[in-house]
Amino acid sequence: AGNTTAAIGKGFAIGSAVLTALALMTAFSQRVGLAAVDVVPTRGINFVIPGILFGTMLPFIFSALTMLAVGKSAQSIIQEVRRQFREIPGLMEGTANADHARCVAISTTAALREMVLPGFIAIITPFIVGIGFGAEALAGLLIGAISSGFLLAVNMANSGGAWDNSKKFIEAGGGDLGGKGTPIHAAAVTGDTVGDPFKDTSGPSLNILIKLTSIVALVMAPAFRRDFQKEYWWIALIVFTASTIFVTLWCLWLKKKELPMDVPDSAMAKEHHEEHEMAEQPRSRRGGRRHRHRQLLDSDHV
Repeated sequence: AGNTTAAIGKGFAIGSAVLTALALMTAFSQRVGLAAVDVVPTRGINFVIPGILFGTMLPFIFSALTMLAVGKSAQSIIQEVRRQFREIPGLMEGTANADHARCVAISTTAALREMVLPGFIAIITPFIVGIGFGAEALAGLLIGAISSGFLLAVNMANSGGAWDNSKKFIEAGGGDLGGKGTPIHAAAVTGDTVGDPFKDTSGPSLNILIKLTSIVALVMAPAFRRDFQKEYWWIALIVFTASTIFVTLWCLWLKKKELPMDVPDSAMAKEHHEEHEMAEQPRSRRGGRRHRHRQLLDSDHV
């Protein structure tokens, strides 16, 4: 019930964001003196269609970056939790307290660090398109971003909630699907792993994207008049080059800060393989495998 209610509420939230973005886009068109947008050019070069296509692509790039941010932040938390289990005496037995503040600090730092690049792209893109290709191209960008952002956000909210509900439905024993410990449940857990950032991170963040791009376009509207980009297109080229250098350096810096992916070693991978084989073998043949499984659990692999 909670996920369903949240999905419905997020639909209303993205709807209100779309209405706000449309109002901002109307104010932008009035500010730059753009009475109509010619999709099919009658003379000269028209960048409306390229602007629409690039604006349609923008929410997908933004969502991909936020999904990657969630995965990297979660990996940092996993590494810290395993470090505490390994280094704090008595934590596995429940006789010692974990360092919760350290986990919160890692999560907060990772969230702020990973959101720099998506936020920078959302702010700088309208400026580069407006300066380099004119007000009509920027209007096309806003149209594409609002349209695809709305549909993608609704899809993420609904599909993420559906994945989460399916996992809970299987765990509750509904539908005669076997419950926990079955391949169906493992598949549902994988879906929920994707569904949580879908409905809680990438979907709601698209509200900010479509409103932020419209606000930037409105604030910078005096620089986007039709006669501006013809003389000062080199400004857009300079900004684009500087932005590319910044993004490259930032990605290289993040790569150095990024922790290595936590891949199970060969013994742990063999243990998981033994578990799946035990589930498929008859009960009479599980004795030896159960003994080896206990040996693996008693080993030093955590």
